[in-house]
Amino acid sequence: MSSLQNKVVVVTGGSDGIGRALVETLLQQGAKVATCSRNYDKLYQLQTLNPNKPLFTYQADVSSEQDCRTFIEQVVKAYGTIDILINNAGISMRALFEDTELETLRKVMDINFWGTVYCTKFALPYIIKQKGTVAGISSVAGYRGLPGRSGYSASKFAVNGWMEALRTELMESGVNVIWVCPGFTASNIRNAALDQDAKPTGETKMDEGKMMTAEECATHILDAIVKRRRTLVLTGTGKQAVYMNRFFPALADKLVRKFYYKDGKLVK
Repeated sequence: MSSLQNKVVVVTGGSDGIGRALVETLLQQGAKVATCSRNYDKLYQLQTLNPNKPLFTYQADVSSEQDCRTFIEQVVKAYGTIDILINNAGISMRALFEDTELETLRKVMDINFWGTVYCTKFALPYIIKQKGTVAGISSVAGYRGLPGRSGYSASKFAVNGWMEALRTELMESGVNVIWVCPGFTASNIRNAALDQDAKPTGETKMDEGKMMTAEECATHILDAIVKRRRTLVLTGTGKQAVYMNRFFPALADKLVRKFYYKDGKLVK
C-alpha cells in the first residue's frame, strides 16, 4: 500500500475496533492520519502509543453537525487538505422493535447515517480537489435486515443508498466512493450496542473469537480503497448472506431467523 504514503486520511471513530486498526495500519503505511472519537481517554492512549507519528486526534461526536464541521476544519488546519475520508464511526443495537423506544433508533441513525453525511459534506471540497476517496464502513445489515437490529439495518441501508447516489454524482470528478460491508468482525461494537432504552448493553452474545480480526478487516478495507473499488463485502458468511438475500430471499428469511432465534426468542 505504498500509495498511501503521505496521504492525509481521516478516520472517524478511530479509538476502537476496526477504526483503531485502520489508524494503526495507516500510520504503518506512512499516511498522515486524523481521527475522532467521543472518548478522550482512548484518544489519549492512541496518541501515547504512537509518539512522533503524524497522528491528529480530536474529541467529537459525529451525530453533532457542529462537531463534524469543527473536526474537519481542524484536520485541514493541521494537514492542509484531505485525500481520503473513511466514515467508520458507528453504533449498533440489540432489541426487538416492538419493545424499543424510538430514541434508540434515532441515536443509531444520527451516528451511523448523519455522522457519515456530516463529515462527508465538510470534507468533500478538499477530496474533490485531490481526486481522492470517500469511504463508508457499512455492514451486511445494509443488504439484509437483521432481527433485533431494525434501526441498525435501516441506518446501513441508508448509508449504502446515499453513497451509491453520491458515487454516481461524482463519477466525472475523479473522486472514488466506496462502501465496505464487513460481516462478523471482532470489535467493540456489540458491547456498545444500544438496548431498547438507548443504553449500552455492555455485553455480546456472539463468539468474538471466531470472527475476522479488526486488523485483517482493516487491511482488506485499505486494499480496496487503494484499488478504488466500488464496494467490498467481507467474510464468507457475509458474502453468502448478500447472495442468498438477493436470489433466494424467502430462504434467507428462514436462515436468518434460525440463526438469531431459539425457541421463539431472540438469543443473538
